[in-house]
Amino acid sequence: MLVSAKIGKTGERTKDCIYFSPMKKEIIQRNEQYNRRIDNLLAELSPLGDERLNRKPAGGGWSAMQTMQHLILTEELSLGYIKKKLGFQPELEPAGPGARWRGFLLWAYLNTPFKFKAPKNVGDDNLSEHSTLEEIRGRWQKTRADWTAFFDAMPEEMAGMAVYKHPRAGRLGWAQTMAFFETHFARHRQQIRRALGA
Repeated sequence: MLVSAKIGKTGERTKDCIYFSPMKKEIIQRNEQYNRRIDNLLAELSPLGDERLNRKPAGGGWSAMQTMQHLILTEELSLGYIKKKLGFQPELEPAGPGARWRGFLLWAYLNTPFKFKAPKNVGDDNLSEHSTLEEIRGRWQKTRADWTAFFDAMPEEMAGMAVYKHPRAGRLGWAQTMAFFETHFARHRQQIRRALGA
């Protein structure tokens, strides 16, 4: 079954509560959990100082700041793609077994120990050599607020659709999209800690 994609206000609002379908509620809860992971990382890094966070590992690679910029860029561009796509009122397909399989392959890809070159639009050319943690925090919090507002406003019927298209894995449902963000974040959180421990 195909549905026409529209972004609008959703949820039946009362004085104290917003009621969502179980599927949409799960997406929103998962997004909130992801926000807390980011908050925890920023709190972990706060005592370290900008100089250390901007220092690249002796063996090469991104600094902790650059790695966080990469994560932010990935989220910003992903949301930008989704909003642009939905602006054309496309016909969307349900997130079925194909989306779940693609999501699994992406999860397995991100969990391998091998290094991969980042896509150009989220790679070296778009990462600043120096930034402050305050700048990173503000930009990331805005990006997360934009995602939260998007999910809150998402029509109920879109909760089961495959909307996001990962550049390597293809079309994913929201569960697989959130799994991508979570796994991508966990991979790069390890990279941040390695850079700081070098």
